[in-house]
Amino acid sequence: MRRQHQLLSHLFLIFLFSASSPNVALGGAGEESSKPAAGENPFTPKASLLRYWNKQIGSDLAKFTFLLSKASPMSAVESATFTKLAAQNALSDNLPAFCKSANLLCYPDLGQSLEKHKGNSNFAVYLNKNFTNYGTDGLGGTNSFNKYSEGDNLPVDTFRRYSRDSVGNDDKFNNYGPGGNVVDQSFTGYGAGANGGSGEFKKYNEEVNVPNLRFNSYSDDGNGRGQSFKSYTNETNAGDESFSSYGKNGNGSPNQFISYGSSSNVIGSTFSGYGESGNAANDTFKSYGFDGNVPENNFKNYGEGGNAGTDSFESYRDQSNVGDDSFKSYAKNSNAAEVDFANYGKSFNEGTDKFSGYGEGATNHKIGFKIYGVNNTFKDYAKKGVSFAKYTNKSSETMASMAVSGSSVNRWVEPGKFFRESMLKKGTVMPMPDIRDKMPERSFLPRTISSKLPFSTSKFEEMKKTFHAAENSSMEKMLREALEDCERAPSKGETKRCVPSIEDMIDFATTVLGRNIVVRTTQSVKGSKQDVMIGSVKGINGGKVTKSVSCHQSLFPYLLYYCHSVPKVRVYEADLHDPKSKAKINHGIAICHVDTSDWSAGHGAFMALGSGPGRIEVCHWIFENDMTWTIADY
Repeated sequence: MRRQHQLLSHLFLIFLFSASSPNVALGGAGEESSKPAAGENPFTPKASLLRYWNKQIGSDLAKFTFLLSKASPMSAVESATFTKLAAQNALSDNLPAFCKSANLLCYPDLGQSLEKHKGNSNFAVYLNKNFTNYGTDGLGGTNSFNKYSEGDNLPVDTFRRYSRDSVGNDDKFNNYGPGGNVVDQSFTGYGAGANGGSGEFKKYNEEVNVPNLRFNSYSDDGNGRGQSFKSYTNETNAGDESFSSYGKNGNGSPNQFISYGSSSNVIGSTFSGYGESGNAANDTFKSYGFDGNVPENNFKNYGEGGNAGTDSFESYRDQSNVGDDSFKSYAKNSNAAEVDFANYGKSFNEGTDKFSGYGEGATNHKIGFKIYGVNNTFKDYAKKGVSFAKYTNKSSETMASMAVSGSSVNRWVEPGKFFRESMLKKGTVMPMPDIRDKMPERSFLPRTISSKLPFSTSKFEEMKKTFHAAENSSMEKMLREALEDCERAPSKGETKRCVPSIEDMIDFATTVLGRNIVVRTTQSVKGSKQDVMIGSVKGINGGKVTKSVSCHQSLFPYLLYYCHSVPKVRVYEADLHDPKSKAKINHGIAICHVDTSDWSAGHGAFMALGSGPGRIEVCHWIFENDMTWTIADY
């Protein structure tokens, strides 16, 4: 109570002071000024930033409005309030208000749903719901989710104890969550103990960005309940899906994964304890991960202790790029298991498959590999009852059939994403990649707040508490991955730092480059995904090899940039024109890496351009909301 009274008194004094103070003007886009003027409280985060810019750099920040637009939108009172709460480690208790005022990426806290739904139910145009104890002990009927969470930003849906102990109940998820961004969905205890009926996921989460989907204890102890995943997360970008204890102790339950994750980019799937101790399970993986880019699948304790199970992998990860699969303790200690791998892992770029303890301790099993890919490890593998037909290994002549044309290799590298320096000449027509920023909109925090928030592996639990990150949630994954990226050791010749505020970004840039610097980014996204014609070109520092600091966004609750300086680059700015009308449509910033000797041979740049590390320079555009700092040369 005393703390609240002190806080209110503090805020009242701030309000009285701000109402009578001289001000700094911040106009609309292109009108911001770094000079004091009437109209704005001098204690806002933006006003403080302007003063810091003037002190450290001195040039007019109005020329760099794209950077100023990312500053915290909080008022002076809000900034003072949340700075004090951060110092008291009390932001977690005020997270919704903090997220709203500071323009952060936060997930809503969903409470239990008390809604009652009897008989058949049809959920259309729904979003952000928690279905708890839904359909428990239901008898017959059909539940349909059609166009659920369509095109939503940060959708959070929870299905807990859904259709538990039901009899003959059919659930259909049709066109569920298409086009979502940073999706978080959880199915816990779904269909557990159900008798008969079916669950169908059709066109589930197609074309979504960064999904985190979890199926825990799904259909455990079910009897004769069929599950079907058709067109599941197709054309999806950079997500993770987990199936934990799926179909455990099930009896005669057929499961189908058809066209699962097709044409997706960097999708990770984990099957842990899937079908464990099941009886007469029948699972089919058909066109799973087809035509994907770097899919990663992990099967752990899959079918362990099962009886008379049948698994079929057909056209699995076929025509994908690279990809990694791990089968650990698969069908271990099972009885009469039958597994068929047909046309498995025929990636056009070599992937990696690991079979550890596969079929170990199993009896009367039958496992067949037909037209199976390369680069595989079989460790502690049950050799009896296993047949290999047309199995490709590295010494086989059939490796030649896997040689692919440049167009096949290039299909997962967007046209124009990488290009040669010689392309930056007036009159050149070249494809422009999609440079649009696909991350949720957020703002920087003022350093007075960001410096008080936990940000290290040792304080990970505090980070989770601050942002209400539940176990295995999208938020937890987001926090962990950002930390891993920020805490990893720099590559050879790289100087790096993750910056949570513009003040920190200024400090890093000036430390590397000095104070006579400018920051640049591509002017707009016009020309994306179409051909552009290069107009006038200017090389920064006369086109000579120079120093630069490039900053790229990380997915995090507030704006967090990964800034780094790498040796031997050339930076260019170029007018971009429409090839047909010849009208100027954009002003692009490109950076060319002269030294690529330490790059991976499998880097997308070499896939797109040919050659290899150290043999060519590689250029790319600065995408929307990314930026590069250089020494000023005007």
